[in-house]
Amino acid sequence: MDHVLTLIAGDGALDESVTTRLRSLLADLGADTLSPRWLARRRAIDLPFALLSPDQAEAAARHLLADRPVDVVAQPVQQRRKMLLLADMDSTMVIGETLDELADFAGLKTEIAAVTARAMNGEIAFADAFRMRVSRLAGLSAGHLDDTFARIRLTPGGPTLVATMKAHGAFTALVSGGFRYFTQRVAAACGFDRDIGNDIEINDGHLTGQIIEPILDRDGKGRTLAAIAAERRLPLSACLAVGDGANDLEMIEAAGLGIAFHAKPAVAAQARARIDHADLTALLFVQGYREDEFVG
Repeated sequence: MDHVLTLIAGDGALDESVTTRLRSLLADLGADTLSPRWLARRRAIDLPFALLSPDQAEAAARHLLADRPVDVVAQPVQQRRKMLLLADMDSTMVIGETLDELADFAGLKTEIAAVTARAMNGEIAFADAFRMRVSRLAGLSAGHLDDTFARIRLTPGGPTLVATMKAHGAFTALVSGGFRYFTQRVAAACGFDRDIGNDIEINDGHLTGQIIEPILDRDGKGRTLAAIAAERRLPLSACLAVGDGANDLEMIEAAGLGIAFHAKPAVAAQARARIDHADLTALLFVQGYREDEFVG
């Protein structure tokens, strides 16, 4: 079988009846299937298939499971496990947006969060929105960076995703349009090999409202993926990129496996694969890892 359809339940409610009905549906569409393989009992399952395009198989599964919190990804079996992970930070590896939380200490969270939401949905250019948001924080004590980091919570499954891929030989990088102050700390907490982010200017213990150019934006993330892949002598087909916002689309579209994770509507609509319900361990199931292979 040259393709595989992976089902991942956000609520641990998969059972044999689901795969039985799905195999019947795929057969009606002309597909051949093999017996499903459990990756994690009641949580994730692989269904190998042939003679049907991944898009058709995925659409059929989504229709069948429309009323259930189940993520569906169909893809070729070949080179399924990736050797490079590039992950966004805000609302991907961590819950929420670090810049919005920092703005809270200036009494500007609602204002800044509204701009963040528009930028992440692709309504305004990321670089312009970033400059504007940072400029509004001029004069804020740099000590609030520490206060903000103390609020940050890692997205469930993130450290396991990184540790498991690294244990199987992959290189991992956190690539964010946020502050390098945060990427360094989140990367250390999750175990990433490298972190890349934006630097801001601090003078006399306060933010100046200025950014140290260039800004890492959508194009920058795409270039970073290509550069690290070339450095590691890997084809883009061997890369996994994950993010939630419009500034992640360049790397999501370029990677062999690009995943929109709990993404903004405009991003979910454009990404080839998406995870809407499960945590970040879903990215391991999509690569065919069994739960007993997870690290951490």
